[in-house]
Amino acid sequence: MSSFVTEVLASSGKLEKEDLVSKISKMSRKVEDTKEEVCDMINKRYNEFLPSLQASEDLMLQVDEVSKEMDALKACIETEVQENIHVAVTEFAKLKEQLERNTVIIKMLEHLKEFHSAMEKFNKALVEKKYVDAANNLEKARSSMDSLKSWKTSELPLLTVLGSELTVQRENLIYHLGDEWKRLVIWKLPPTKEPADQTSVQKVELTLTDVGSKDGESKPPVLLRCILQALAIQGELQHKVKLFSQVLLKYMLKPLVKHASLSVRVSEQQGEGTTLALQCLEVSHKEKSAPSQVFSKLHLVLKTLHTHLLDVSIGSKKLSAILGELIWEEMSQCIIHECLVNSIPTDSSELKNYSAVIKETEEFEKALKEMDFLQGDSTDLLKYARNVNCHFASKKCKDVIVAARKLMTSKMHNTVKITPDSKLHLPKLPAPSSGVKLKQAASKEDAVMENSKQLSAWSLHLPACRISESVQQLMELAVSTLCEAVGSSSQSALQLFFTVRNIFQLFYDVVPTYHKENLLKFPHLAAIQHNNCMYLAHHLLTLGHYFRAHLPQPLNEGVATFVDMVPGFRKLGAQCFLTQLNVQKAELLERLSTAHNFCNLDDEDNYIAASKAVRQVIHQLKQLATVWQDVLPVTIYCKAMGNLLNTAITEIISKIMMLEDISSEDGEHLHTLCQTITEEGPLVFIPVVEESKNRKYQEEVPLYVKKWSTFKELVIVLRANLQEIVDRWADAKGPLAVEFSSSEVKSLIRALFQNTERRAAALSKIK
Repeated sequence: MSSFVTEVLASSGKLEKEDLVSKISKMSRKVEDTKEEVCDMINKRYNEFLPSLQASEDLMLQVDEVSKEMDALKACIETEVQENIHVAVTEFAKLKEQLERNTVIIKMLEHLKEFHSAMEKFNKALVEKKYVDAANNLEKARSSMDSLKSWKTSELPLLTVLGSELTVQRENLIYHLGDEWKRLVIWKLPPTKEPADQTSVQKVELTLTDVGSKDGESKPPVLLRCILQALAIQGELQHKVKLFSQVLLKYMLKPLVKHASLSVRVSEQQGEGTTLALQCLEVSHKEKSAPSQVFSKLHLVLKTLHTHLLDVSIGSKKLSAILGELIWEEMSQCIIHECLVNSIPTDSSELKNYSAVIKETEEFEKALKEMDFLQGDSTDLLKYARNVNCHFASKKCKDVIVAARKLMTSKMHNTVKITPDSKLHLPKLPAPSSGVKLKQAASKEDAVMENSKQLSAWSLHLPACRISESVQQLMELAVSTLCEAVGSSSQSALQLFFTVRNIFQLFYDVVPTYHKENLLKFPHLAAIQHNNCMYLAHHLLTLGHYFRAHLPQPLNEGVATFVDMVPGFRKLGAQCFLTQLNVQKAELLERLSTAHNFCNLDDEDNYIAASKAVRQVIHQLKQLATVWQDVLPVTIYCKAMGNLLNTAITEIISKIMMLEDISSEDGEHLHTLCQTITEEGPLVFIPVVEESKNRKYQEEVPLYVKKWSTFKELVIVLRANLQEIVDRWADAKGPLAVEFSSSEVKSLIRALFQNTERRAAALSKIK
């Protein structure tokens, strides 16, 4: 049998007729013969030394000839044989390509067969309501379809048709599954236009039917399990459960948490299924449910759903776990904000009873884990309940700030009387720690060094005045909050302490802004605000010291203090009252500006205007005296009224001193007006209600009115003759010289008296 190459080359028809193999055989024989002859010749030549020149030459020619034949044969193979091998390989590649194409077509036909078979089985299973088989066959058809699409060389026109058919049948399956779901899970909801309030949610019902289930069949029914598994295979279960969870949260779970009067009724009827319905048992006066009630209602709903609907394995997970992942975060936040927040105690004495709520929360979560609604360890709900101390402090702080702000924005004019005997109601605190006792013992030993002369019993007492009732309540609120901090944990105590500081800082920022217009408009409120600030500053001096030894670290190491806030409050009160004083001064000066500078009072109109201005000034001062009476401390009251009266008489003095010519009639009128002020002025000093006690302060007018003596001297000069003026000057040693300079007295003399020798003589004595 000839070689493969020979057959290929022979079949090509391009070689010579002589067989290549025979040529090679002949050549081999020639080579062997030549080899033998050469060896024989070499042996004879070099071994036997026989003369054979002619034979050698003939042999060499033979070798050359054989060599040439070999070269010719080699050239033949390289040209013709190799060329024909290339042609054969090309033909073989074409055959291989054709074979591969045929293989692809066969595989495509197999996928088409699988698609058709799967769709036939799908239609049969759908008719028989074997939804899991139908879903699996539809997935097989989809897999076959995907395989067909993956062949890039395939251009079957059927692919578009098959894709459309697959989509139609998938939607058909999902429709049937949805229809079955609606028959098994039936919601009865209030109209969408109605708000989801307590009344409307009473119409909510959820019925889990057991249509088609047999007696004694396990729950949930087989049909429901098949529907859920088919939905999972088609990737629609997550969407279906999400929609269910949203309705469940909105219309059942959240209302049960928010409304204390709502409860859930579970009823079972053979052949019809299980119904969960919301109902209102009685009108509850409680705004929020207790945690135990909320947990009980939610557990009943979730347990019923688990038994009749959710106890189905979908792959490696239970359906209850899928629902739990969708609802737990929102439901737990609702429980926290609508239930647990309100269950946080408002008094530290109630904290020890909160362990019951923590236990109820733990049992609720444990029950949910047993039903696979929850995975893992403690959640935000349990963490919130366990962190009750922090939440208590936060809630307390929030309530305190809200209450404080309400007090700050309330009306200021409701006042209470504060006397030096008035004391802040401070609670009796437990004995301080041993370290503090040691310090106290050491301080007693040092007491021997104290000065024998002691301060008055009234030292550092707040003077009698009136403050806003709201400010007194604000201070009581601060004290009660600090009492809560005593015995609390370090973190809670810090929160509560700095909340008290925030109360006072809030007062500092809010009250002047909120009551700004009233503080400028009403002198009464300005005085009360002054007293309020001084009252707060007074108690802030010692408030921190009183509680510091009883607070946990680091507050008991010197952090608990309010002394740094004292200067700010004193400044705030002083600025508020000084601003009001400046307003009143401006009004006094404005009234006096209508007096036409007290000139030409012999003119009736000018006198009427000046008289009216003086009466208005007296009236304004009397009004302020009445408004501030029994409100301001006596010393502040006298200083304030003295300052205002001094402003008025200083303005009058300056106007009179500016007059260059005062007729006798003008002088008489000026004296009358000024005499009115000297008579009426002291009567504005009525700091206390009892008239008999006010006489003392009226006699001390010169102490509070700086220019009072000056004004009285001016009144005397206006009616005095030249000799009396000279006598009161008394060579710059008399009472007139104390109040006026020589130039001022001379100016008055020139204005009051005509230029005569007697005036000249008097002027010469004023030096």
